[in-house]
Amino acid sequence: MIRVMLADDQALVRGALAALLELEHDLTVVGEVGDGAEVVAAATEKRPDVVLMDVEMPRLDGISATAELRKVLPDCRVLIVTTFGRPGYLRRGLQAGAAGFVVKDTPARELADAVRRVHQGLRVVDPALATDSLIAGESPLTARETDVLRVARGGGTVADIAGELFLSEGTVRNHLSAVIGKTGARTRAEAAQIAETNGWL
Repeated sequence: MIRVMLADDQALVRGALAALLELEHDLTVVGEVGDGAEVVAAATEKRPDVVLMDVEMPRLDGISATAELRKVLPDCRVLIVTTFGRPGYLRRGLQAGAAGFVVKDTPARELADAVRRVHQGLRVVDPALATDSLIAGESPLTARETDVLRVARGGGTVADIAGELFLSEGTVRNHLSAVIGKTGARTRAEAAQIAETNGWL
């Protein structure tokens, strides 16, 4: 039996996935969590072979949780299953150590097959998303520009952003100006929207 753990903040989705996977003769769901910060502890206790990981979860997103999990349990494979098929998410997820990336509207039979293939050591990527990722390319933003834009998304002032990131206000303005230029946006709010749509944040 392939031991599977589910990490998704929506209880209804977790329940549906668990029910679908339990119908398969060779898959068993050994645990469920709804918070990215709980993934490593739960996986350490339950010892799944494969974790189905959502991207957007409270406290710790699924991509960061994947990176942490791979450090602690390198033999545990991660299949990211998300509503948001954004090219940047795919790239960042694979860089974090995920073995696969599919969207939630994947048919149940294909999802079960993806779990098996990931468990076998293969890489599984939604074909349409792989194409989009190649077209979109990597994020043009530096790590610091990404941090500034992520905080700016909350709508705070330049002073608020500077205080949170321990930067000078001039540095924050420079980063925001660079971000707006690189994304082709007119405002920082629009830049954040473009970056989020591409999965760069």
